[in-house]
Amino acid sequence: MINFEEELKKFHPSLEVEDAEDAIINQDLTDVADILIGMMKEVKDETLE
Repeated sequence: MINFEEELKKFHPSLEVEDAEDAIINQDLTDVADILIGMMKEVKDETLE
């Protein structure tokens, strides 16, 4: 039978996972809100001309 307490003591997270997590969090990604704000600014600039 598996002793989950013992298995948890042996567990060490993979460094690759931690590195990937940092890379994902630190990326500056454009989302839908950024695209909509850009489009609204373009329309506003066009109407002011």
